[in-house]
Amino acid sequence: MALRVWRGNPYPLGATWDGSGVNFAIFSEHADAVDLCLFDDEGHEEQRVRVIEQTDLVWHAYLPDGRPGQRYGYRVHGPYEPQRGHRFNPAKLLIDPYAKRIDRGVEWDDSLFGYRIGGDEDERDERDSAPFVPKAVVVDPAFVWGGDTRLRTPLERTLIYEVHVKGFTYRHPDVPEELRGTYAGLASAPAIDHLTTLGITAVELLPVHQHVDERHLVERGLVNYWGYNTIAFLAPDVRFSATGDPVGEFKTMVKRLHDAGIEVILDVVYNHTGESNHNGPTLAFRGIDNAAYYRLDPDDPSRYVDYTGTGNTLDATSPRVLQLIMDSLRYWITEMHVDGFRFDLASALARELHDVDKLGSFFDIIHQDPIISQVKLIAEPWDVGPGGYQVGNFPVGWAEWNGKYRDTIRRFWKGIGGQTGEVAYRLSGSSDLYASSGRRPHASINFVTAHDGFTLNDLVSYESKHNEANFEGNRDGDNSNESMNFGVEGETDDEAIIEAREKQKRNLLATLLLSQGVPMLLGGDEIGRSQGGNNNGYAQDSEISWFDWSLGRRDRQLLAFTRSLIRLLKSHPVLRRRKFFQGRQIRGSRVKDLTWFAPDGTETTDDQWQAPGVRTLAVQFAGDAIDDRGPRGERIVDDTLLVILNADERPVAFTLPNHASSRRWEVVFDTVHASFTAAHGEHDGGSTYRVAERSVVCLRRLPRVRRVAEG
Repeated sequence: MALRVWRGNPYPLGATWDGSGVNFAIFSEHADAVDLCLFDDEGHEEQRVRVIEQTDLVWHAYLPDGRPGQRYGYRVHGPYEPQRGHRFNPAKLLIDPYAKRIDRGVEWDDSLFGYRIGGDEDERDERDSAPFVPKAVVVDPAFVWGGDTRLRTPLERTLIYEVHVKGFTYRHPDVPEELRGTYAGLASAPAIDHLTTLGITAVELLPVHQHVDERHLVERGLVNYWGYNTIAFLAPDVRFSATGDPVGEFKTMVKRLHDAGIEVILDVVYNHTGESNHNGPTLAFRGIDNAAYYRLDPDDPSRYVDYTGTGNTLDATSPRVLQLIMDSLRYWITEMHVDGFRFDLASALARELHDVDKLGSFFDIIHQDPIISQVKLIAEPWDVGPGGYQVGNFPVGWAEWNGKYRDTIRRFWKGIGGQTGEVAYRLSGSSDLYASSGRRPHASINFVTAHDGFTLNDLVSYESKHNEANFEGNRDGDNSNESMNFGVEGETDDEAIIEAREKQKRNLLATLLLSQGVPMLLGGDEIGRSQGGNNNGYAQDSEISWFDWSLGRRDRQLLAFTRSLIRLLKSHPVLRRRKFFQGRQIRGSRVKDLTWFAPDGTETTDDQWQAPGVRTLAVQFAGDAIDDRGPRGERIVDDTLLVILNADERPVAFTLPNHASSRRWEVVFDTVHASFTAAHGEHDGGSTYRVAERSVVCLRRLPRVRRVAEG
């Protein structure tokens, strides 16, 4: 029977099953013709349909006999003129940019390239790439969500856990073997139990959009494990699917995480694609309309403007590229129920011509969108282009990875003097970066470690990176880590060094979780995860990246300590303020809402802030001076906490503040002890507390007891 082809509609883009048939629509401004290619389940091309209808630069057709599960791709005809920016080649099968499911990864072959490898770049390669290109798959969007909705956890009450879908559960002994390393594994009871008992409120997943493993990695026996090389912005990566249905499995994962009170934030990569530079493969965008999708060098359109370090940059100034980004974001919110996004190299998206423009069209469109504007929006506020470091410069409504927080806290705990003034800003919410633009402390995503760099364990165990497993001569990865090894590089049996490292981990975790802003914990730091000194594990789908769940005594102690810190954070609103401190008395309180103390118990002076030898400071968060109200207008009152940080190699006799007679302080924790509850006792205001070398102490001010006169 002849295939029936109807006119179809130009919207929505992609392949859309409506219950009766499938509408196909694809944008190409400069194409001469478009072929829709249909494949069987084994990947053999069965039929080729010439798409003759075009509306507003969108080519469209409707197949009334089309059904979910149909595999398809496109061939697009047009000029092959790299010097004019055009790279059309109908011999190359192309992935639909709006594909909602991809059946497998790329299989590398020379036929994937639009030009003949080793020949003239201007000579079009005529070999058919279809056997080696993944096929898009028509999906049925039906799913029983029940009453699932986005959790809408306020940012000031959010605790983010950055994690890789595979690495988290791939070696977890309690997760069923067939589910390990998958969406279903992350949704399993043992995985969720770890997250809930830890106390996090959101997982931030490293990229889950369908990605491409670069050829040079595959040829060296490696892969792009992190996945920052997207080829389909609406399709969940098939490598994480245990069931063969990545769409349904992803939705089930989200639903189960939501049931546990955990939000899902996606790390998304809209700044570039997996097609690399001008020598890269023709997989999708390049063959559909190279000049419309990418930023081309105006002086040489055969080359790309590269703000990303990957070889290309998507042109976010193009209306159709912006539409793709917005349609993708809306899809993940409305159809997949995710709760927010972290935008990789977000500065590249904010560039209008060349400069980063926080008033650019990208922000304008997001802010006016009634769906996207209501989820969590987190920027990685830099790219590799000129002026790309934009920490503090994104607009209201956005949070940012605060790279200055990471660098400052690392330098302080390394013992570099002269940091106290900078540390004070970071501990109190980075008002120097965010207050003047009308933003709040929760604009700052605070982190000490992230996927890109050392783990917490390696930060205190290595002074140099050890990336030999990446086969790049240890040239890759950041050379400036502000790390320390306490005398031995890497693993050691020296008990004194081990104890010093464990205490330093507790110091860094305590600083992170007691700082104003939104804390982000790198997954695995709570159990001492190590990458053996590799600070760029992007290519390591191996034990370097996978969590090791065989926890030793110290790992279990660190986990318990982290859980206790998180419980402390959640139980004290003074640590999760919605507004910046004012440094003055609020509503008749006896003390200022924020006070900084020197070791002698007096308030820190201007001279002390930048003094090179000062490595100790203390901050008092006044719980009875919170200038805010609860959601129903109730006054928020809390305990007053004193946090003392001593990064010096020597102990400090610290004089506790003495605000009034009979005022006492109770020790909440002291990082000298591996156990959160090991430190205890009460101390009078005005007395001295011995703060050990390189340690953090937290104390709670006890209520004043009224003495009853005798007689």
